[in-house]
Amino acid sequence: MSITQHHLLDTYRARQLDEPAPPAPGAHDWQVVREWRDHRQFRAVVAGRPARGRLRQALGRWLRPRPRSSC
Repeated sequence: MSITQHHLLDTYRARQLDEPAPPAPGAHDWQVVREWRDHRQFRAVVAGRPARGRLRQALGRWLRPRPRSSC
């Protein structure tokens, strides 16, 4: 059974029982992504790392290495 068929069956059952219809598949995907990003930022702050710009900062170090000091 596909996800669409399952959703249609759940909607039909909800109508028969006078219950609210379930949300459509994928309706809350962006909310989940935002919550996941917020949780990652929270964990970074708790661990003492910068919460934003970590990837760009790492790429900058890799693309622009510091000049070696001649001692």
